[in-house]
Amino acid sequence: MGGLCNPWRRGKGVMEPTENLNIEEIRPLISPRDLKKELPLPDNLAGIIIHARDSIQRILARQDSRPLVIVGPCSLHDEEATLEYAARLRRLQVDLGEKALLVMRAYFEKPRTTVGWKGMLYDPWLDESDDIQEGFRRSRRLLLEITRIGLPAATEFLDPIVPQYLADLVSWASIGARTAASQIHRQMASGLSMPIGFKNSTDGNLTIAIEAIKTATRRHVFLGITADGQTGIASTRGNPYGHLVLRGGIGGPNYQSEYVAFAEVLLRKAGVANRILIDCSHANANKDHRQQHVVFSDVLGQIRAGSQTIAGMMLESFLFEGNQPTSVPKEQLRYGVSITDRCIGWEETEELIRHLAKTLA
Repeated sequence: MGGLCNPWRRGKGVMEPTENLNIEEIRPLISPRDLKKELPLPDNLAGIIIHARDSIQRILARQDSRPLVIVGPCSLHDEEATLEYAARLRRLQVDLGEKALLVMRAYFEKPRTTVGWKGMLYDPWLDESDDIQEGFRRSRRLLLEITRIGLPAATEFLDPIVPQYLADLVSWASIGARTAASQIHRQMASGLSMPIGFKNSTDGNLTIAIEAIKTATRRHVFLGITADGQTGIASTRGNPYGHLVLRGGIGGPNYQSEYVAFAEVLLRKAGVANRILIDCSHANANKDHRQQHVVFSDVLGQIRAGSQTIAGMMLESFLFEGNQPTSVPKEQLRYGVSITDRCIGWEETEELIRHLAKTLA
């Protein structure tokens, strides 16, 4: 029967199934419902998240003139340093009042071009033990603590199973440059309840992200998991708050006014009304954290000059600047320093945000 795939093979005198032969094991995982029972979201904290989502939606819809600043570590790995950063950012938000809306980056999944540490959710102990169960607990616990401090949180969703466990604690989310073209991620975004930023692709192409925004506004039916952790059929209503994030590309940065104007034309032609965000890191800074302030200042100048397209900026920032490798022993890691992308330090972060508030006052 040439051309037909035989699902069985003969081995050691017995018939064995041939599918999934490269999977060593599949371990049980706590269900979303049980994790939420273990680490519930209190009503008062839910109110903070709902209010933040509404505020971000209003900013994107040009109903709120405040700039939106998504700011924080490239990824989270140290709970103590994360919460110290969150407390500082909350105090800064209180000082700024209604001059800007600060949302803290709380990224637990890291897309890798090849291999490397994939984030707290997958390797919370930083030892390749792959304790994903503990990773979910730490991630949810940190999101609760950040919200309890009084800050809304932002994250990137990479694995489509993850939102069932964490999305109720997230006020803004992104779909990355490597996954914006993915049908699975577009469908997932259509069912999320917070505004979603789609980054332009790594080659600088905007069309893929704009198509993703439009796709996510539509109703979709796809495979997912239920609150009890069973596979199921998910039906979504569509997400009307998808928006473009300019992050630069292989050809160079795309934050300058001419690129923003070009993006605005493409969005208008596509019928996408929401404003855009500018990522001050990644290719826009030529992967040099010391150049983030250059991007930030340019974008601030565009807003001050009257741009109605730009909703705000993204910054990669931690307590101390730079980064460090994960190859050193855990006990030798420097406190408050990123273990993924290089970040600016707290002093520069505070200076930039206070300058923004003063300039736009």
